[in-house]
Amino acid sequence: MTEQNNQHQPIFYEEQKFGSACIVTVVIAIALTVGLSGFSLRQIIYEQKLTNILPIIILIASGVVVPLAVATVFLTLKLQTQVRPDGLYVRFFPFHIRYKKFALDQIAEAYARRYRPLLEYGGWGIKCGFKTGKAYNVKGNWGLQIVFKNGRKLLVGSQKADKLAEAIESISQNPTSQQQNETATDSM
Repeated sequence: MTEQNNQHQPIFYEEQKFGSACIVTVVIAIALTVGLSGFSLRQIIYEQKLTNILPIIILIASGVVVPLAVATVFLTLKLQTQVRPDGLYVRFFPFHIRYKKFALDQIAEAYARRYRPLLEYGGWGIKCGFKTGKAYNVKGNWGLQIVFKNGRKLLVGSQKADKLAEAIESISQNPTSQQQNETATDSM
């Protein structure tokens, strides 16, 4: 039972959130949107004298509800990365409720690298590049580049990319953890 408990203990853990500058930008954009919607709503009310309520409902929904929903998502977004004895686990909450597991036997190579978020992936978030593969990132320009045995690529953004690469290296060189993985898999 203790071997299975060890399988779930992270060797490496990192949680990242969007920076305060990004959140401030989103809040300002939302405030402007709500203000413009309020102004437009006022114009519609005075011009149409409340004879047609549909434009008012659309303005309220698009000018208040949608921006608040976007703000809520931005405030809850977080990239969580774990290295456990049986592989790499990544979760981009709230889009991933559960961790996505990348088993060691799927990974051909993993190394820390500097990247250009805008040029290579089109920015931050869950992104796909034509030549560069998929990326999960929230800030910065360092990450763990993973090349899978099937040729696919994944970049996991990290403020501790070197430590993340070392953690992957440590579990891939540890035959005890691989034997425990096989034992745990066989017993399930």
